[in-house]
Amino acid sequence: MAHIVVLGAGTGGLPCAYEIRQLLSSEHSVTVINENDYFQFVPSNPWVAVGWRDRSSITFDIRPHLDRKGIGFIAKRCTAIDPNNNRLTLADGETVGYDYLVIATGPRLAFDEVEGSGPEGHTQSICTINHAEKAYDAYKALLAEPGPVVIGAMPMASCFGPAYEFAFIVDADLRKRKMRDRVPMTFVTSEPYIGHLGLGGVGDSKGFLESDLRAHHINWITNAKVTRVEQGKMFVDEYDQDGKLRKQHELPFNYSMMLPAFTGVEAVKNVEGLCNPRGFVFVDSHQRNPTYANIFSAGVSIAIPPVEATPVPTGAPKTGYMIESMVTAIAHNIVDDIAGREASTNATWNAICLADMGDTGAAFVALPQMPPRNLAWFKKGRWVHMAKIAFEKYFIRKMKRGTSEPIYEKYILKMLGIEKLK
Repeated sequence: MAHIVVLGAGTGGLPCAYEIRQLLSSEHSVTVINENDYFQFVPSNPWVAVGWRDRSSITFDIRPHLDRKGIGFIAKRCTAIDPNNNRLTLADGETVGYDYLVIATGPRLAFDEVEGSGPEGHTQSICTINHAEKAYDAYKALLAEPGPVVIGAMPMASCFGPAYEFAFIVDADLRKRKMRDRVPMTFVTSEPYIGHLGLGGVGDSKGFLESDLRAHHINWITNAKVTRVEQGKMFVDEYDQDGKLRKQHELPFNYSMMLPAFTGVEAVKNVEGLCNPRGFVFVDSHQRNPTYANIFSAGVSIAIPPVEATPVPTGAPKTGYMIESMVTAIAHNIVDDIAGREASTNATWNAICLADMGDTGAAFVALPQMPPRNLAWFKKGRWVHMAKIAFEKYFIRKMKRGTSEPIYEKYILKMLGIEKLK
């Protein structure tokens, strides 16, 4: 009888465990291992950081929901993977064996790559609920003492959407408070141009986002390499399109939120032959690692090459619909392998994103995620803001119920008026 271990309980790991459990008979066991005992809906963290949400509205205890589905749960950090003996070591020394391993840990947040950055340094983060709560404390200090704000993404960042979201959300919140005129804002990004998004742009994302930043009086610096951060001061090298240093900036700030670069988590990164040098798992078209045939991976944990070389290095994002497709492929391919069949399910790496912008929003579809594309679609409007609020509630409710239905395909595509992406 097979034991399937899912490492990570985020927006990839939890649906993956549910889908595997649904597809396999009860003679096989499924266990989820996660450092925290709670699920957090990460896309809502920008709202937490300005006080529009709190922890209780976007998190829930994992165990009772997995118990109800007959899925084991261990709330401990994995410190080592031994793929030759199919064994995991946890933080307290406990070991767990597996027949199949699904790596859905998400990333390690590499604040250490820029001196002085991160919540333990001088910039805030919205990558976790704990970081978002700390960012809100710092935001309240800004409200008490208004001044310059710097928001954006560090070199090697791959997830740019939340940085744009947060800039517009802060702008909207300050306008509601009649304080926007006392807070100059600058968007600093490693992207080669506004709206690149790590995807080489989607539709007219460049024009849309430049226009909106300009309309909201948010200045920007692209091809920006943050070299270090001090208290209230950010040092930025700006490059031209040929990769030559164009200008050096010394930006003062009362508040800064900068998304970091990602790497793989240490337990994954340390396995020889599993990952690229940044610690992201190599996978084939079936989401299976080429070196270790019983290890699969989905989400931010996997290795995807950049869309293109850029003057300041950027990575490619892994969006929700893409992750959902990976999860389904993994579940079906594990079932096939247990049954002695060849793996037959491929993920469709398409990108769909709903980005909140405070009182409006932007949605994009990239099919496939990597250009050239069959479809590149970008729209904006207040309806996206409302749709993301509705989707937050829908997704959290479905995760509590333990559904394995295709949430993005059933909900988001229908909402966008797109029947199906193939």
